[in-house]
Amino acid sequence: MTNEGREIHLSAEIGPELAGRRLDQALARLFDDYSRSRLQAWIREGRVTLNGRPAAQRDKVAEGDRVALQAEEQDRVECLPQEIPLDIVYEDEHLLVIDKPAGLVVHPAAGNPDGTVQNALLYHDGTLARLPRAGIVHRLDKDTTGLMVVARTSLAYQRLVSALAARQIHREYRALVVGRVASGATIEQPIGRHPTVRTRMAVNPLGKPAVTHYRVLERFASHTLLGVQLESGRTHQIRVHMAHIRHPVFGDPVYGGRLQLPAGADESLKTLMRRFRRQALHARRLILQHPVSGREMRFDAAIPPDMAELLEALRAHAGERAGEAAIDEAAFLAALGDQGWEIDEDD
Repeated sequence: MTNEGREIHLSAEIGPELAGRRLDQALARLFDDYSRSRLQAWIREGRVTLNGRPAAQRDKVAEGDRVALQAEEQDRVECLPQEIPLDIVYEDEHLLVIDKPAGLVVHPAAGNPDGTVQNALLYHDGTLARLPRAGIVHRLDKDTTGLMVVARTSLAYQRLVSALAARQIHREYRALVVGRVASGATIEQPIGRHPTVRTRMAVNPLGKPAVTHYRVLERFASHTLLGVQLESGRTHQIRVHMAHIRHPVFGDPVYGGRLQLPAGADESLKTLMRRFRRQALHARRLILQHPVSGREMRFDAAIPPDMAELLEALRAHAGERAGEAAIDEAAFLAALGDQGWEIDEDD
């Protein structure tokens, strides 16, 4: 990619899930940082090619087609360098990977003009000012913790953005959700603006396609720790999808609903849960190909202390409840004289 002035050159290959769609629909899936209307305007302006030829909005795409987009960087809130600590997990001349803490907004926007990851990146490396959003490839919500990849060169930015659009970057999260989830599954529901509350997102048939895979890692008395993997990257995707299936992320101030405490919780656990005032969501693992060398890179970020403390407390409570249940069951079996009954460990 070259980045001259405010032009950004992006490209991607059409995967099987987009085959047969109109070009503008495919672009909206591949480059979802831009609105559908903006992408359609760029097609009309000749900024999009399909297999090297000028394209039309209603062109149909096939698996293996190559699309290229000459985008214009969107207007931004001015962002200045600020000395904000960054937890840098990895760094070389092409990219860096950071472990974002809770409470840190990724880039300036209305209500958050500074004090962001982008401000911190510009202080760490002033040359990042040449790249869109200081090289930030993907975002995390303010109170979501964990791994983010940042490009340091134009070439790295183009290749990482294209890899993300082609779902070649693996992102796995840890989410503590309310309720005992029976088993892993996939949620495939479109996400768009809430029809009446414009500051929220919601499952919306008019929204953009979104796919979330989750698996059960650990069950507690009335909560479940999940491993979650994204295919798409919609705003608040995990939070919206989990709330949709009535297992909201614990602590979520927007989608979480009323605080639910486990039965029999002692005062220390109740206090800990009441004080946890953010979504219990952590970007745990990141797997990608290096944009220049092509070698596979794997990164893991430990669950942050506040979430780890909460998990340990829930684990201890669940163990105590399981112990009580085992004692009661043994007494019940002894009374019946039935020693042949076995417990299903998944119950």
